[in-house]
Amino acid sequence: MATIKIKQIGSPIRRPESQRKILIGLGLNKMHKVVERQDTAEVRGALAKVPHLVEIVED
Repeated sequence: MATIKIKQIGSPIRRPESQRKILIGLGLNKMHKVVERQDTAEVRGALAKVPHLVEIVED
């Protein structure tokens, strides 16, 4: 299965608690941190809820 790299570009400060939990669930907790996750519908759905806080890194 394919993987995607996700980078946190926005701060969770002054964001709703649900958006903070989504970032933690993705494994992001610091600015500019990059994690690699399986490209599943669940991960894509989480990314769709916080597009202003994350970006998909292309190699």
